[in-house]
Amino acid sequence: MTQTGRRYCLISPCRDEADYMVRTLETVTAQSQPPTRWVIVDDGSTDATPDILRDWAARYDYVHIVTRADRGKRRVGPGVIEAFYAGYETINPDDFDFVCKLDLDLDLPPRYFETLMDKMHAEPRLGTCSGKPYMPIDGELVSEKCGDENSVGMTKFYRTACFQQVGGFVRQVMWDGIDGHRCRMLGWIAASYDEPDLRFTHLRPMGSSHRGLWTGRMRHGFGQYFMGTGLAYMTASALFRMTRPPLIVGGLAMWWGYVRCLFQRPARYDDLDFRKFLRRYQWRCLLKGKAAATAQLNAQQQTAWNPPTTA
Repeated sequence: MTQTGRRYCLISPCRDEADYMVRTLETVTAQSQPPTRWVIVDDGSTDATPDILRDWAARYDYVHIVTRADRGKRRVGPGVIEAFYAGYETINPDDFDFVCKLDLDLDLPPRYFETLMDKMHAEPRLGTCSGKPYMPIDGELVSEKCGDENSVGMTKFYRTACFQQVGGFVRQVMWDGIDGHRCRMLGWIAASYDEPDLRFTHLRPMGSSHRGLWTGRMRHGFGQYFMGTGLAYMTASALFRMTRPPLIVGGLAMWWGYVRCLFQRPARYDDLDFRKFLRRYQWRCLLKGKAAATAQLNAQQQTAWNPPTTA
């Protein structure tokens, strides 16, 4: 029986994940505190994914499959979030204390979700959190070096009240960055933790793409532009990424994806207050360091915290 206050629902969009998904299925169903419900959205897979899902749904009564028609091509970013919402719309969020967007290319430690819930019960303002991803390179696990100021996109574990208050995910690239900044705007805390019980293996490299790593990192640059990131902060971020695998080229692709948008001027996230809030925070990060800037902002935003009351 699920403990009171620890009911969580996982929603997993997937498309052609047969090469990775079995490991995720194994490590989720082996969790010390399994999910109350796990909705897996097959977004038009053409490989063995549907057969694997049928097998696991027959084994575990909390696993539920939603099948979408093949739209003919993969749409990273908005397509993933559309698939997420196809699953989210099948549940009553009020039935769960937590909701999580979970990718199917992860190897999770056995106390992963239990540990996240422990942290959220200890800190009421913690609205979303995650562990840290590591990627296998030449037989070793190498950190993807994600910032501490947000939960990571491949495992977005949310307090349901926070998820509803921030308005959920934006259906565009950089949805997994915008949400953390919206949390801070409303006084919530977003965080990720590099601890043994929360370190997981990302079986597909961060920023990669079915069309190649350069395309994936360029897409990230576009996403930063869409979100409202300033040029100075983007340049600093790209320089840092050049020091991480793949050396030089990954950060360079991110920077060029952003700079190209400066010339092409595509539409940005249509919330001017958000973009101003983001730029102020980013300048603080450049001047004080991200950890100090985030701690200062979280303290300042405590007065903005006004979580919705439950009946």
